[in-house]
Amino acid sequence: MNEVIIAFLTGVLGPISIIIIKHYLEKRKKKDTVVEAVVNANVVCDELEKISEEFGADRVWIAQFHNGGHYYPTGKSIQKFSIFFENVKRSQDSIQRTFQNIPVNLFSKSLGAVLDKSYIEIPDYKDETIATYGLKHIAEENGTKSSYLFAINNVEDRCIAVLAVEYTHRRKTLNAENIVELRLEASKLGGVLNSQLKRQ
Repeated sequence: MNEVIIAFLTGVLGPISIIIIKHYLEKRKKKDTVVEAVVNANVVCDELEKISEEFGADRVWIAQFHNGGHYYPTGKSIQKFSIFFENVKRSQDSIQRTFQNIPVNLFSKSLGAVLDKSYIEIPDYKDETIATYGLKHIAEENGTKSSYLFAINNVEDRCIAVLAVEYTHRRKTLNAENIVELRLEASKLGGVLNSQLKRQ
């Protein structure tokens, strides 16, 4: 009888307890946030490259909202945005460095329109009949002829970022189907960015 008990303990309970202890230790082990951030960044960058190729865009970027300090003397948080991700064609200049820590109130008209409609389209900055939401001067400075901006929302449906698809070599009018596809892309990117923010 003792031999059966010993065989049971070593043959069954031993391996099970090792599995349980191993699982417990793995759960307790902290995840490497740097590795996760790099993996998520690569997913986003790959997605931007795909969008650029599929829609023939010259520049595709994502600006994320963040807290950039506090107002004096109220101590209230200053809401800002920065371009965190960008994909540009070789012949096109990057704008990522230019748009870092920008107060949202400087672009309240365009951001308000994106938040309200979930996207804005500006197929031709030179066409006076098309609303440019205060972006015309910036577009001219950066050589942008057409822009499409899409809200990127988290799972609570709050806007956490903006996806921009821009054309610099020529004006481009996207059709309704293209707009739907890009809105879906923005939604997918929202899932990736949301999971990254949750882990931080």
